Amino acid sequence: MPLDMNYPSPPIPQVNSASGKARVLIADEDRELVQTAERLFTQSGYECEICDSGDAVLSALKQRGADVIVIGLQIPGMGGLELLQQVRSRRPDVPLILLGVDPNPGTAMAAMRHGAFDYIAKPFTDDELNASVKRALDMSLLQRENRQLRQQLDMASVAAGFVAESPASKNILSIVRRVAPSRSTVLIEGESGTGKELVARLIHYWGQRADGPFVAVNCKAFAEGVVESELFGHEKGSFTGAIAARAGCFERASGGTLFLDEIAETGPDFQAKLLRVLEDGEVLRVGASKPRKVDVRIVAATNRTLRKEVANNRFRGDLYFRLNVIPIHIPPLRERPEDILPLARHFLDFHSTEAGRPISLTPEAERTLCSYNWPGNVRELENVIERAVVMSGAEQLTSDAFALDRGVEEPLETEATSMNGAGPAHATNGSLQDCLDRAAAVRIRAALESAKGNRALAAHELGVDRTTLYRLMKRLGLGQ
Repeated sequence: MPLDMNYPSPPIPQVNSASGKARVLIADEDRELVQTAERLFTQSGYECEICDSGDAVLSALKQRGADVIVIGLQIPGMGGLELLQQVRSRRPDVPLILLGVDPNPGTAMAAMRHGAFDYIAKPFTDDELNASVKRALDMSLLQRENRQLRQQLDMASVAAGFVAESPASKNILSIVRRVAPSRSTVLIEGESGTGKELVARLIHYWGQRADGPFVAVNCKAFAEGVVESELFGHEKGSFTGAIAARAGCFERASGGTLFLDEIAETGPDFQAKLLRVLEDGEVLRVGASKPRKVDVRIVAATNRTLRKEVANNRFRGDLYFRLNVIPIHIPPLRERPEDILPLARHFLDFHSTEAGRPISLTPEAERTLCSYNWPGNVRELENVIERAVVMSGAEQLTSDAFALDRGVEEPLETEATSMNGAGPAHATNGSLQDCLDRAAAVRIRAALESAKGNRALAAHELGVDRTTLYRLMKRLGLGQ
């Protein structure tokens, strides 16, 4: 059965204060206004912090957080609009209220276009300021609750795709539950198609970082010349084509999880730079002079045995030990046959719903799925089910709907001779499905010969529709 839904919930959205009160940052050149606002916010039950410059606002936001920021258009260090842009780039979820002296509605509209939650022209009453802050807090809370609901839906979707019937899968699930709440780096090993990214997403959604981003990166896709820019980002003008500053993978994943897939495919340059980030916890953008701290949990995955790659000098040993804090091995599907039918039924439910019609598996189809070796693992199983649903018009899928690739078959002419009594040859060799395929090939050849090549008549004689006959002929390697 799919994974049970009794999974840990993501952290409930909280205000940014240990006291449980909403936290407001305020900065303005008018000291008297600031002190009045502080008294107002404190009386309203908020926790207030006064900042004397734009840099102080950014520092307080980074170190202690905020639920609302109230700033004047003129503050020491930088203008209000510049600070607004800085806040929006770092914490777009925090609403910011601008205080200005221009009552013109056009000024308010311009502030909104730059991302301000509200613009209040001086002089204003306590009620006006308090009402604006309350609306900002209400909106912020609603957005956090919406994010939580989306995360719960994402978790349900991810968890529903993890089938844990076999002892091996149940053991993986147990490990993930124990590992997820920690900050430890995880290394997932398993053949292609076994579900490594699915396990990585479960680790993220069941952990304390579920509210943060999950950034998945295919390390193999990085060209040598852009590794540093992709990983760490770059500043505007740092190289030809850098027309704007851009955050790298680590910055985009800050506060969440960075999933590095196919880590064994990376070269020495990539490995050296990744090791430095893991050791220092900071990145240096291309063209920048100051490093940036990043708070990222690393989950890496590979379809190779990384220890062997280290032994063969294809992967750095020091990086391997940095990544291999919590190892998780996902066995191939052929080693956990108890998962095959539950997975097939899960994929069938999904794709038949998309197709808009109920579809089931015949007992023969189930036996075929269980007897197949699944070299492409879970990914191949889903593709086979999806293809069968799309290509078949029947309400029940039989084994011939799957068109499984069983490799090079024995010559069909030899099988025909064998089945006609010329000798046993290979009639009893291979799996049951191999024998059935050989017998089916002989019967189809006979029907085509009897119908003088007319496939419609041959399909009628065989008791199948013409589309099924074409599919069988293609799968069995019979002439088209």
